Amino acid sequence: MDESPASALSSPPSEIDTPATPTVPEPPKGKKRQADPIVPPASRAKRARKTAVYTEVDEEEEEIVKKEVVTKGTPKSKKAKVVTTSIKEEEEVEINGYESEGSESPKKVTKSKSKVKKVVKKEEVEGDGTVKKKVVRKKKTKEEKEAEAMPLLARTIGSKIVVGAHISSAGGVQNAIPNSIHIGGNAFALFLKSQRKWTNPALQDEQATKFLSSCKEHRYDSGSDLTPPIVPHGSYLVNLAHPDADRTKQAYDSFIDDLDRCRRLGIVLYNFHPGNCAASSNRTEGLAHLAKQLNKAHKDPTSGSVITLLETMAASGNTLGSTFEDIAEVISLVEKKDRVGVCLDTCHVFAAGYDLRTPEAYKSTIERFDKVIGLKYLRAFHMNDSKAPLNSGRDLHANIGTGFLGLRSFHNLVNDERFWGLPMVLETPIDVKDKDTGKEVPDKSIWAKEIKLLESLVGMDTASEEFQKLEKELQEKGVSERERVQAQVDKREEKKKPKEKKAKVAPTKRPRKAKKEESASEESGSE
Repeated sequence: MDESPASALSSPPSEIDTPATPTVPEPPKGKKRQADPIVPPASRAKRARKTAVYTEVDEEEEEIVKKEVVTKGTPKSKKAKVVTTSIKEEEEVEINGYESEGSESPKKVTKSKSKVKKVVKKEEVEGDGTVKKKVVRKKKTKEEKEAEAMPLLARTIGSKIVVGAHISSAGGVQNAIPNSIHIGGNAFALFLKSQRKWTNPALQDEQATKFLSSCKEHRYDSGSDLTPPIVPHGSYLVNLAHPDADRTKQAYDSFIDDLDRCRRLGIVLYNFHPGNCAASSNRTEGLAHLAKQLNKAHKDPTSGSVITLLETMAASGNTLGSTFEDIAEVISLVEKKDRVGVCLDTCHVFAAGYDLRTPEAYKSTIERFDKVIGLKYLRAFHMNDSKAPLNSGRDLHANIGTGFLGLRSFHNLVNDERFWGLPMVLETPIDVKDKDTGKEVPDKSIWAKEIKLLESLVGMDTASEEFQKLEKELQEKGVSERERVQAQVDKREEKKKPKEKKAKVAPTKRPRKAKKEESASEESGSE
């Protein structure tokens, strides 16, 4: 919305003009010259100053607009400033797509341009010549917001794999559906409330009603015996393995509140982190305490029939869930086996030492999962590449094909028919640097492209020119990040070596010292 001249009065002052002395014409020859008129000095309160006023300009043009406005003078202590204001209307290309029935690739889509933001740039020149640059973003109009919500790419209805991303639910859970449609997702994850706070506003009936109706309208509900492809993510604050009574209650209350929200929203699957056993006497105690809280939640009527999914984790040490054995132990202690499952994160298992990169390695990992846990418990996936190498223990998500896992890992997974129909949720990075502010801003088109990329891998031959070209391009794109993280991992490993060496050398020094003392005592005795 454009600013009015009234609002422009509050802008910083530009240079202060001093009234010019009027020019008096020379008198004709022979006549006396009249005295110059007395011009009183301009009062400080009535001095004119130039103030930049925001006005609209044509598309893709940048102008500087100035107007003189009579305003009150500035205090003596303030330096005069010259304010240069420019307004630039930027264009973003939105793609108007539509759902393509029964196809694995999107149909032709048409592009339409729409103004979505105006950037107001200010340059302030202080009295000492210092230039200060400011960037102020103007608020988007209702029309601009609607244009921004148009789908970037069309959803592929009838795809063999069900792919989406962890999208925003800001403003209410009902907003998650249009956000998923915007990126062409057939599945999605969301936070049911703020994951950074213990206390949150209750879910309103109106929000739940809108969510349910929107899911049905856009086919995110099951509509059959299938599970809805929606996998909310639990709060990062919750640690159900903590033995302290007060912390246990706090974690459980937040956990059961999420399950109640799932029940009211018709959501069947709920993913959460198993927690850590740092406060427990040992790992077994932490896993048992976690299972105890799950049993309590499953018996609570407010949890409905929601299935709680243990997420595979990357780090070892006190973190629970980094091995298949951890998860298997928890499941063995859960009484209602139909109320528990697993969400496999590709980045996490790779960082924990489970390889997926070749058909042989992938087969070995999945067979081990089946033997230790059981494939019947595998209910969802988090689709993330890894910036860190195998068995690094580092949880660093990378975009599909750009990390150490590489495109072949995901080709192995999406072509495994046993997992067709299970929700596959992207948690890959989408933040890019804004060219005006320099700040990180989300680029949701990255998810839209990755969804289509994963869908295109189904049935693709890895020996084909198309696959190999794509694989090479993506690997080149992520080479700098892989090298950076690899260097960090190598440095950490190097630090471990001196300690091990020192520990081995230490015992060999003691006998020498003892030998010297022995020889010294012999010498003193002989004297």
